[in-house]
Amino acid sequence: MKHLHSTLAIIVLAALIIVIVITLLNLIGKKPFNRKVALIGLITAHLQGLVGIVLYFTSALGFASISAGNMKVSSARFYFLEHPLMMIIAAVLVTIGYSKSKKMIDDHKANRTVFIFYVIALILILSRIPMPISSWSIFNG
Repeated sequence: MKHLHSTLAIIVLAALIIVIVITLLNLIGKKPFNRKVALIGLITAHLQGLVGIVLYFTSALGFASISAGNMKVSSARFYFLEHPLMMIIAAVLVTIGYSKSKKMIDDHKANRTVFIFYVIALILILSRIPMPISSWSIFNG
């Protein structure tokens, strides 16, 4: 499950970057909103979220490690609180951005909405991805 979650993370990052670039080009070029492109970002974020939730409840680093003592340990707190919380918020932002944009009639506003929400979500995701060179590398297997 952990390998699937790690692999999907790369796919989500790539999908969000591609969606953001295409949406920005549509925004600058005053082209129509492409709902299918935005949907790719939504689907990958939700799929990753689903795998992450399963991993959270089955991993020793997730739900099972919640305790007052682990709040003082930054690496444990990262895995059972900070990472899941930021990823859920990012997935919610992607969902809100997509949902708001598909209801809009104005293509410029729809492109702008997806661009803003997806960029914020990408920033949140990048801020809480476990990196191999970080202090949490002992948990990356």
